[in-house]
Amino acid sequence: MKKIILFTLMCLTITFSYSGSKIGINEQEEITLIKLNTNKGDIIIKLFTKDAPETSNNFINYVKNGSYNGTIFHRVIKNFMIQGGGHLPDMSEISTNPPIVNESNNSISNKKGTIAMARTSDPHSATSQFFINLKDNDFLDMKNSPDGYGYCVFGEVIEGIEIVEDIGTVGTGNKAGHADVPLDDIVLENAEFIDN
Repeated sequence: MKKIILFTLMCLTITFSYSGSKIGINEQEEITLIKLNTNKGDIIIKLFTKDAPETSNNFINYVKNGSYNGTIFHRVIKNFMIQGGGHLPDMSEISTNPPIVNESNNSISNKKGTIAMARTSDPHSATSQFFINLKDNDFLDMKNSPDGYGYCVFGEVIEGIEIVEDIGTVGTGNKAGHADVPLDDIVLENAEFIDN
């Protein structure tokens, strides 16, 4: 009887863990969870290590090295996205690793709550900066992008979407030559791995 109960509880736990997916990526795989501790609250990200391996490893390396700690969400556009991972509160840039290959051919859409890599006009220029979609932004997908690449989704928010939404409503202005910068710093105090 105890074994049956334990098995049932395990099944319920697995169901709960996987049912949070916003876009249907629910295959059984090794799960990598990252917690972004911000001064607005915690955001937990599930990485799509199987579908965007190079992009996920790139993000993991920045987390391992503590590169994101103390950075800010430096670009917030209401009803679009919040962007971080590249600047400190004084708007100086963090040190970055070489750019990575754009893995947007994984066909994962820029839906609300997904996390994707920011880049320049060069499709393969992403380094440390990422953004979290505040709504479905399908026009950023490879199939809809004028440059034929779009923006690579490599994970999704599984907890703390309300924190993302809250950040998405803050007042913004210009600072050090950048537009859409929050008037009050939104600090990513610490990025860490969660055991699961």
